[in-house]
Amino acid sequence: MPGNTLGQAFRITTFGESHGRALGVVIDGCPPGLELDEAYIQEELDKRRPGKALGETPRKEKDRVHLLSGVFEGRTTGTPIALLIYNEDARSSAYETIKDIFRPGHGDCTYFWKYGLRDWRGGGRSSGRETAARVAAGAVAKRLLETWNIEVHAYTVALGGVKASKRDLSFIYQNRLFCPDPEALSKMEERIKEIRAKGDSIGGVVEIVAQGVPAGLGEPVFDKLDADLAKALMSIGAVKGVEIGAGFAAAELLGSENNDEITPHGFKTNNAGGILAGISNGDEIICRVAVKPIPSISKEQETVDERLNPRKIKIGGRHDASAIPRIVPVCQAMVRLVLADHLLRQLSLSPFTKWTKYPFSEK
Repeated sequence: MPGNTLGQAFRITTFGESHGRALGVVIDGCPPGLELDEAYIQEELDKRRPGKALGETPRKEKDRVHLLSGVFEGRTTGTPIALLIYNEDARSSAYETIKDIFRPGHGDCTYFWKYGLRDWRGGGRSSGRETAARVAAGAVAKRLLETWNIEVHAYTVALGGVKASKRDLSFIYQNRLFCPDPEALSKMEERIKEIRAKGDSIGGVVEIVAQGVPAGLGEPVFDKLDADLAKALMSIGAVKGVEIGAGFAAAELLGSENNDEITPHGFKTNNAGGILAGISNGDEIICRVAVKPIPSISKEQETVDERLNPRKIKIGGRHDASAIPRIVPVCQAMVRLVLADHLLRQLSLSPFTKWTKYPFSEK
């Protein structure tokens, strides 16, 4: 089955390419009665919109969302919600000279080997531009989660080797890198300038925290909450690794160090990242993703064309120096989508169970 759909109870299907006429998403399963309009969705899309910060592509896309269905008189109806975002500043001619050449680090070759053809204009479906539709859908999921006082924040904790040591969530929306550490922010900005001047790119780490999540979300075995979160985050093109809670650091701990001891008032620590046995435990859910450097760089590299002839390539055009910061709201959206899906799945089950939503105290 083609992999363009995510979720079961709260299901989204995205469509569109980087240089096509438009991108969009259809959302099925959103409950009726939620207040929703284009302005609310636009606020989230503006966080991802290109050309606003140091190191970002100068491609000027307004990313103006068009709400086509599923809302009447400002409230969701329970029917499918369709959202459309037109591409307005695509310059396909910039790719004419390399349309038969595979770009190192891109999906050019794998798409070609899978389908026998590919949309070479900006990467087509494999382009990071596809994530605009995810952010739009994530805004609808955000509206649903708000009814349960669930908040999701995402921020940059490392960029090009510069690491944030503070987690000031009030600061992340005051800067375009979504960095929670003012001191690290200035160093990250200098690092971007340095790398961009060399015609290269850098990667980093994004952390996502979900607060107010009730205990009990997640399904046994194959639909574990952390498994679905990892899949959703790994589906973002530039993401090459996902951690939940202590993540890989847990491999170096003793059981007595890694276990989160339990008191009548809650867990003493949160190495589990808010998830035990694939089910949320009522603590903060913490995820981290490793973001690879943007593959499109102006340094000359070796590659091949569609006939496997050796070629050299230097990529011009308009590209980011890093997927960060524009990938940050994408990560935030993907976590929201998974939580919305599992929340609705749990609510469908709760009439038949003694659901202990908040085992330690009401939130």
